[in-house]
Amino acid sequence: MRGLIQRVTQASVTVNHQCIGEISTGALLLLGVEADDNEQNAAKMVNKVLRLRMFNDQQHKMNLNLEQIAGQILVISQFTLVADTHKGNRPGFSKGATPEHGLAMYQRFIELLTAQTRLPQDHIATGQFGADMQVALINDGPVTFSLQT
Repeated sequence: MRGLIQRVTQASVTVNHQCIGEISTGALLLLGVEADDNEQNAAKMVNKVLRLRMFNDQQHKMNLNLEQIAGQILVISQFTLVADTHKGNRPGFSKGATPEHGLAMYQRFIELLTAQTRLPQDHIATGQFGADMQVALINDGPVTFSLQT
């Protein structure tokens, strides 16, 4: 499982000209599922996302995690994160999950995130798996980290 997480002051996702998810201060997570990902990978990624110290404390050091700032999170499925770009100019997706497995793992990630966080339910927003989405964000910092389980 691969993730690209960005500290944001706001982010939103639109499908068919309709906003389906929106957050203010917190994190935008683009989540890619690989063919061999399982429940352990999802649980490990949830832990990384919730514990990652990417927010500033009073001394302006990145010492606080999402829960400590009572932030919000927007989770977007992003299969292109698992692309192999080592050879040539065309990305390969042989390591990517099938759509069925990708959807199951994406949903499981959201379930685990919701169950394990101390954040209110309305602090978690999602995109729509497999949809053509438009994602807007204001990256704060900019702060962006690549995550892998």
